[in-house]
Amino acid sequence: MKNILIPTDFSENADHAISYALNVFKCERSNFFFVHAYADEVYGPYHNVDKETFDKQKNSIAKDSENKLNKLITDTQTKTHNPLHTYEAVSSFESLVDAINDFADSKNIDLIIMGTKGKTANSKITFGSNTVQVFKYVKCPVLAVPDQYDYNQPKKILFPSNYMLPYKRRELKLLDNMAAEFKAEIHSLYISDFEDLSLRQLDNKKFLEESLPNARLSFVRTGVENRSKAITTYFNENKMDLLVMVNSRHSFLEDMLYRSTIDEIGLSPTIPFLVMQNLPR
Repeated sequence: MKNILIPTDFSENADHAISYALNVFKCERSNFFFVHAYADEVYGPYHNVDKETFDKQKNSIAKDSENKLNKLITDTQTKTHNPLHTYEAVSSFESLVDAINDFADSKNIDLIIMGTKGKTANSKITFGSNTVQVFKYVKCPVLAVPDQYDYNQPKKILFPSNYMLPYKRRELKLLDNMAAEFKAEIHSLYISDFEDLSLRQLDNKKFLEESLPNARLSFVRTGVENRSKAITTYFNENKMDLLVMVNSRHSFLEDMLYRSTIDEIGLSPTIPFLVMQNLPR
């Protein structure tokens, strides 16, 4: 049974991510945890008030959060009627990243699914600040769903890799299960001007093959001009349904995430984007 955590701010973008999640795991027994972290809603506008006013506002926001979560679950159950799915509401007086990390650890969460943007939905940015923070600091795979993306089964998955790191088996198993469910192709894209691989790269490439036995796995190489452009060109030209990257020390994705915004490096996926963390869990 999958344990899926979905953060929500009750925006259209969050609802869109929920809809995507319910479709992806439509045929799997899954527990969905809808999480709303409301600490910023309290500390933001009420940090300079007296304690009595602060506590009053905090209790009011907490009650509103619980009511909205319960309504969300009722609405979801009414629309889907899926006996394979269960739902739980989690209202948390924490920051978003802390709430997600704590809950992901306590419930052994397999995957976090969220929108690429929140309530602000700024059309000039690819990922909102909350999504970037979750990518960077949450120790669990995160699937971000663009607000304009219409659901397609993830039958063609793009997985760029330089084969320098042995990925974690648990996260590769998640990808392999998804590939098995949708009979998906996984295109392992190696961005390099050189075809020959080192012994280390060959070992890690073999490990990748062995860890994805249910995927229709193929290996592709493209020359280096600009890594973001190479990835974007590939998923556009080959009509990919899902982009997968791994966040690890000194990786291309880490370099991207630790700039002030992802948009500075030019990667703007128009398809769902799965970020796997190369960390022990």
